[in-house]
Amino acid sequence: MSDFLHHECGIAMIRLLKPLSYYQEKYGTAFYAMNKLYLMMEKQHNRGQDGAGVANIKFDVLPGTRYISRYRSNDKQAIKDIFGRMQAKFEEVGKENPEHLSDPEWLKKNVAFTGELWLGMSTNFFKI
Repeated sequence: MSDFLHHECGIAMIRLLKPLSYYQEKYGTAFYAMNKLYLMMEKQHNRGQDGAGVANIKFDVLPGTRYISRYRSNDKQAIKDIFGRMQAKFEEVGKENPEHLSDPEWLKKNVAFTGELWLGMSTNFFKI
């Protein structure tokens, strides 16, 4: 890779040290980390990026369970595109069974992007 990272690139990382139930009780939502990552990435928005990506890793899951989720986008509004797709997953769960949105343990077992480690990146030379 011969391209150099310039000031236009941005990386944001969040590591939750407590279980999702803690954030549900304290902040009223199990999506605390996702909301914080969105805010951090929006602060990087005006750096002329061509794309963005988000990855999420779940800890302490059963063997054979999906534990990594990721989205990438090179859309004109890449950050909004990614978080819109993530939000659509949770809206779908809310339509089927609204009480599941307030159950952090169920969310972690059954829905993507409900892990403890979040990584977001926006860049001006994003390649998919």
